[in-house]
Amino acid sequence: MTRLLIQNCNVLSVPDANTVAVRENQDIVIEGAQIAALLPSGQADVGHFDEIIPADGLLAMPGLINTHAHTPMVLFRGLAEDVPLAVWFNEYIWPLENNLIEEDVFWGMSLGIAEMLRAGVTTVNDHYFHMHQAAEAVKQAGSRALLGWAVFSSGGTDLLERSAAFVEEWQDSAEGRIHTILAPHAPYTCSDEFLRMCADLATSLNTGIHIHASENHEQTRVSLAKYGKTPVQVLEAAGILDRPTILAHACGVTPEDISLIANYGATVAHCPKTYMKLAMDIAPVAALRAAGVPVGIGTDGAVSNNTMNLWEVLRIMALAQKEITREAEALPLAETLYIATRGSAKTLGMENEIGALEPGYLADIALLDLSGMHHQPVHNVAANLVYNMEMADVRTVLVNGKVLMRDRQLLTINERDVVAYAASARERLSRRLPQHRIQTYAP
Repeated sequence: MTRLLIQNCNVLSVPDANTVAVRENQDIVIEGAQIAALLPSGQADVGHFDEIIPADGLLAMPGLINTHAHTPMVLFRGLAEDVPLAVWFNEYIWPLENNLIEEDVFWGMSLGIAEMLRAGVTTVNDHYFHMHQAAEAVKQAGSRALLGWAVFSSGGTDLLERSAAFVEEWQDSAEGRIHTILAPHAPYTCSDEFLRMCADLATSLNTGIHIHASENHEQTRVSLAKYGKTPVQVLEAAGILDRPTILAHACGVTPEDISLIANYGATVAHCPKTYMKLAMDIAPVAALRAAGVPVGIGTDGAVSNNTMNLWEVLRIMALAQKEITREAEALPLAETLYIATRGSAKTLGMENEIGALEPGYLADIALLDLSGMHHQPVHNVAANLVYNMEMADVRTVLVNGKVLMRDRQLLTINERDVVAYAASARERLSRRLPQHRIQTYAP
């Protein structure tokens, strides 16, 4: 078993939504994939380690967790700008995605993982197509992921069976770094019968479900008019909520929906930059958390976010909640950082594995440099993390106890090859093919 020592760092601790602490001058002892101990600097016997990482003055924190993304969509970055939601889907996203070939997903996933690692993001919950290619990219990069193959009613049972085969083939693979989940797209793209099939399949596979739901109030209004049920109630009726369920967005939920989500133990992935860019609604994070619903942060896809940088999402989340509640006290620093760490881990059902730097947790760690001018003077580390952080402040990143980025140099992804592929495919990927749409967005 490999033993690694991170020497003389400061360690961020967010034990609950009310507390942020920094333990200064600590050594982190890592054995294999796990954190074995946190000790005052100098107490560990340096002769007993395979590798020592000097970390004087650096802040160690849990790797960030992206709870909802379509990572390979980085290949379409910048192709759907300044358009409303229906146009974004119908005239850009569906037509653009018809350009995709399997190889694109591998390279797009690799590009997105590289960007996330540079931002200190170590885990992603991804919902896309050709996910065996995405899984291969995660395996090679050394990162952590929860992966689901997106399915629509229009894809029929063949695609659902392919998704199930993916779940079984890749579950707990890549040294346990890859977990799998079923990923029906949304109530408005999946019929009630298809949703019931997904729920039954999730039960037989003993897995959870990751699905878009109540993305805005208009979806909820239309669903009530058509079916007499909100999208969340549609999911309940189909048996989806009987499984561990991650709801992406939930911006249009009603108070009754929030109670329903809480009662079933479902969780919510919150992607506020997408909501603001597409002029959607903002999810009621404070109300969801008050009801006991775990909430995590996500980037969504780079076609609606433009980056995979969770630091940007984190500060937008805090600012947006203050704005919509008209309360400056909404989402204080401790709660915001809790959502980014333990809260996001709980959203994915991984709260006992990641999201904290404690003995027994997996060694997914980001080492941050707060010496930059934009951090000075450092009166309040929590405020620096929420409101000041830049991607370049992330110096070194570990996943499963292995160094994936050292001093800003990625060790497992060839950035030159990734960028070269994206450039070579740019013209083909930018073509829109509306005659081959998956379907029309009409909530």
